[in-house]
Amino acid sequence: MIFKKLSEQKWFNGAVIACIGVTFYVMLTHLGPILAALGRFLGNFKAIFVGIVFAYVINPVAKFFYYRLFGKMKLGQKRWCLSVLLAYLTGFLALAVLMVALIPQLVQSIVLFSSNFENYAAALSGLLTDSRLSALLPGEQLQTLTGNALDAIQSFVGTNAGAILSGAANSGKQILSTVISLILAIFFLLNKKAALNGVRRLVRAFLRQDAAQNLLSFLLRCDTILVSYLGQSLLDALIVGGVNALVMVLFRMPYVGLVSVVVVVTNLVPTFGPAIGAAVGGFILLMVKPWYALVFLILTILLQTADAYVIKPTLFSNSLGVSGLLILVASILFGNLFGILGVLLAIPAAAILSFIYQEYFLPRREKRMQEAESAAESQS
Repeated sequence: MIFKKLSEQKWFNGAVIACIGVTFYVMLTHLGPILAALGRFLGNFKAIFVGIVFAYVINPVAKFFYYRLFGKMKLGQKRWCLSVLLAYLTGFLALAVLMVALIPQLVQSIVLFSSNFENYAAALSGLLTDSRLSALLPGEQLQTLTGNALDAIQSFVGTNAGAILSGAANSGKQILSTVISLILAIFFLLNKKAALNGVRRLVRAFLRQDAAQNLLSFLLRCDTILVSYLGQSLLDALIVGGVNALVMVLFRMPYVGLVSVVVVVTNLVPTFGPAIGAAVGGFILLMVKPWYALVFLILTILLQTADAYVIKPTLFSNSLGVSGLLILVASILFGNLFGILGVLLAIPAAAILSFIYQEYFLPRREKRMQEAESAAESQS
């Protein structure tokens, strides 16, 4: 009653606008502390958010088993439970196979580097002595500089042993948090039907029937686009990693499995991922023979060029219904505007904007133009 009387006053609208303006100004001037506080608050729910992401990623695999493997079996509610369980077992099995394939080569790489550290130092010193740097520094000073650099690396490891142990402890906490998120994802998946029904009821409780149906159809289409994007991103990374492994086998390079898996994993990371993969793989091969590292870096440049201009546009344009040109434009535009996050979201955002334009904006504009033309013809 009091609020209604206040809202009828002449000064009410101006006061509300002024309060909104002041609030907005305070938020902008204290944006850093506000974001930090918001980050700390949301950090308490990190395990839940990560669990939802895990459930979203595992859901397509569970649906595949639900419809393809158990589709003709009359198991009732156990059908979905078995599908979720099998999806998890498949993921853990793939991870176990990957670790079995990687850990021996990783240990071998570390042992090789440790045992040949002095030889690498001598080779590096000789390489620097023979290079153009020798024209700027005398040989003795250059060798002293190289030795000091190597000693600094060793002393850094010894000095920061506590920080390394602290990082290992934090890694243990992250592993525990990840395990909790995986467990939460199981409950999210098992209760997916009830949760989706709750969302549908909530939407229909606040919107008209036609508006609710349009919103639910829109969300379903967005879900289809995101799932397709995740699948095609994984396929793209596997193609790049497979070609990388094939070329390494042809050139008889060592550590084919280790380097190729690094390429696959880092290729899933936008923008800087391929560069990180090239640096890690090149360093591993450099420890064996510099020629291998050079060939690998050239291969990485050629592969990433083909991936950016041929593989990605072809895969995503066919699966998401978006032209390769729009994908390239969206990647450049979103990357310049929002950085790494923009590049990550560029392709699904382009697909969503494309179907909004094709299926919502254009039909409504065409309908309005037809109505306007019909009205003009009737008046004439």
